[in-house]
Amino acid sequence: MASFLDRLNTEAAVIAAELRPPRAELESSASMDAWIDTYHAVRSLTRNGTPVFLTDSAVGSKEEDNLRHLVNNMGADVPRGSVVPFLTCKHPLPYCTAYADRAVQQGFEALVVLGGDKSVGPPRCVSHAWELREEIRKHQPGLTLGGWANPHGNPAEQVGHLLDDHATAEFFLTQIVSHHDVAKVEAFLDEVSRRNLTLQGMFGVFYYRSANPKTLSALRSFIPVPADALSAEFAAGASPEEICARTLRALRHAGARHVYVSNLPLQRAALTLGRIMTLASA
Repeated sequence: MASFLDRLNTEAAVIAAELRPPRAELESSASMDAWIDTYHAVRSLTRNGTPVFLTDSAVGSKEEDNLRHLVNNMGADVPRGSVVPFLTCKHPLPYCTAYADRAVQQGFEALVVLGGDKSVGPPRCVSHAWELREEIRKHQPGLTLGGWANPHGNPAEQVGHLLDDHATAEFFLTQIVSHHDVAKVEAFLDEVSRRNLTLQGMFGVFYYRSANPKTLSALRSFIPVPADALSAEFAAGASPEEICARTLRALRHAGARHVYVSNLPLQRAALTLGRIMTLASA
């Protein structure tokens, strides 16, 4: 099976899923049930050839150790090369370097290393994610590392970070974007082309399940949310799958090759993503 990085470099389009591990404060029985659901989602997605990212304290609340549970629960039938854990800088440095060591020892080929939200949770062990990637590279030179970019920011600055000698990344993920942000995506991709950035990027897409005002307001603390436009789409009768598919189509037309989809319902992750992809290809 081709490595995750090889797929990004050679395939016309790679669609991945991003899953969130159970919260650490769950009671043991609830945590076990949640990890069973996570395992089944990972297995069903990777069986279909879909790479899976697992977050690390994605929204500020502490999540279970994704690597430990992956190793304990997913067995030998899930290819390690299709699963890419996240690691934020919101842990002590010895934990982070040991985490990378564990990932390699257990057969994982890639790791996405992010800074983590500064406004919530524990402080970062380093100021910038590239510093942690450099430290990990010293320990595990063969581990494929992923970085981060934000198309909502200044394109020249964002691409400049990825081109910097200290970036220490073989690919990157982006902040969540939607078809309502396509002009920003196009500007970012124009800068990528102009400056000959060769790293492959995966653009983040959020599966909005409803236009609940409280939910959208809460999400705005973590990602850009086009709340008014989404509310209008739902009010006009669009399904969550169709709205997500509209973003995939818009990104494809803008020139974005690879995408990861966040917030899929855990018990129906593969089925939901399949429906989105079918609608996006229509």
